[in-house]
Amino acid sequence: MELRQLQYFLKVAQKEHVTKAAEELHVAQSAVSRQIHQLEQELGVELFMQKGRNLQLTPVGQLFCKRVESLLNELDRSVAEVHEFLDPERGEIRIGFPHSLGTHLIPSIVAEFRRHYPHVRFRFKQGTYPSLIKDVISGEVDLAFISPFPENVGHVAGDVVMTEELFAILPQNHPLADEEVIRLAQLRDEKFVLFSQGYSLRPIVWQACQQAGFKPQIAFEGGETDTIRGLVAAGMGVSLLPEMALYQTNPMQPAQVRVVEPKVTRTVGLIHRAEGKLPLVAQSFRNFLLTYFKDRHTENTPVGS
Repeated sequence: MELRQLQYFLKVAQKEHVTKAAEELHVAQSAVSRQIHQLEQELGVELFMQKGRNLQLTPVGQLFCKRVESLLNELDRSVAEVHEFLDPERGEIRIGFPHSLGTHLIPSIVAEFRRHYPHVRFRFKQGTYPSLIKDVISGEVDLAFISPFPENVGHVAGDVVMTEELFAILPQNHPLADEEVIRLAQLRDEKFVLFSQGYSLRPIVWQACQQAGFKPQIAFEGGETDTIRGLVAAGMGVSLLPEMALYQTNPMQPAQVRVVEPKVTRTVGLIHRAEGKLPLVAQSFRNFLLTYFKDRHTENTPVGS
């Protein structure tokens, strides 16, 4: 069994067509057909069956395809690790993060890291809580920022790098807009603008409202912090957002007020696959991040605390 046979097989499985696979591989159609035939003979099974003008994987072909895809991904990672071992300052870091961290935190830490390692490349992937965990486990990303930090999730390891307070955001003309602090229960009769299902901030806000003795009335839902802020500023309701999501990015801004009873926070974690090793360049970035957040925590900790 040859590597080329596996590569051709996977491409045909993806394209469901020999001709299309051959075009993308830049080889003759006959060469692809021959390699697939030899692979099937060696395995003693049929990997594809005809479905109209296309090819479809047989049940055993589907099973084999999953293994081949995993094998070739590991091979690609192994080759990348070799290159990064030779020059770890010129590798690529694949990092995932939720939208709420993309406005300020991610640009800041990447810029700081590139001051020391200017040739490192970054590939970014934004996602929701479940999609980020899936991307880490599948190897789609090397590292991911995630909130809240996942507890007891198999195949994932990591560290809590910070705990962030959530503030109430209100229309500028709201009666509570000029208060220094409010109790969350004071918003029980308000309409809320919340993140849609699947976004990690939604259950944090929901649980905090329940802890304060009420169920939030939802007026609007959104998927981006700019949308939430804009709707609140326009008088469509109130919400809670982490401090990091309150950096001004447009002229229309809501008022922000600290919340007590209960104090609402979220944890932000940095996770990676529990099995296997990170590429050296990604490990360098992880070490940098742990030091970055440790120093930041120390600077913000009162003396004597």
